[in-house]
Amino acid sequence: MMDLKSQINIEKLPRHIAIIMDGNGRWAKQHGKPRVFGHRNGVIAVREATEAAAELGVEFLTLYAFSTENWNRPKLEVNALMRLLVETLHKEVETLNKNDIRLQAIGDIRNLPERTYQALLQGIERTKNNSRMTLVLALNYSSRWEVVEASRSLARQVLAGEIRPEEISEQMFSDALTTGGIPDPELLIRTSGENRISNFLLWQIAYSELYFTPVFWPDFRKEHLYQAIIDFQQRERRFGKISEQLVQ
Repeated sequence: MMDLKSQINIEKLPRHIAIIMDGNGRWAKQHGKPRVFGHRNGVIAVREATEAAAELGVEFLTLYAFSTENWNRPKLEVNALMRLLVETLHKEVETLNKNDIRLQAIGDIRNLPERTYQALLQGIERTKNNSRMTLVLALNYSSRWEVVEASRSLARQVLAGEIRPEEISEQMFSDALTTGGIPDPELLIRTSGENRISNFLLWQIAYSELYFTPVFWPDFRKEHLYQAIIDFQQRERRFGKISEQLVQ
């Protein structure tokens, strides 16, 4: 079988790939282990996906690590997840620096537990000069929260007389989101066989290609990312136009 990586057209790579990392709990259940076991093994998949994207030349990789809705999970699991985040951030910064990868975060990060928040800030600070790829962690993230926050920010500028309502454009709204300055993802991947968006980057994925795979996140490896990119490159992206207009 032809090597998957060699089938990728490097000239047509998505600049930004976003991934909804799903299936840790079900993977753990399949192995007769507690859910936290799945989250721990999911860290391996994070490393694989990050390295594969950087090696190919993808500029931005965004991972949906913890949603605001995840606070509703059992307290034991949430606490274990937060501890795992701190532990992983401390351990992986060296790997990020070795691979010239910058860490960023989106979401309501100030309302994370203090230790998690500080570990995240340290990781962002220690990798800020890296330039090969940007790894964006969506933590305590909700797309609806983000849209409301952007709306409030623009409303405050209107009240302050800094802008007029009719001056608000799509670009201005995009810049007010937590992803301001980051290009919209061309490709969104969701693992574990679920076919939904789950309140993730709703504004930003307006024209993203969606790719759903039955693979549980802890089993996700470089080859699975390659498959998603190959599938993406075989699609015709029309942005509301017809096929004939694209070849003119």
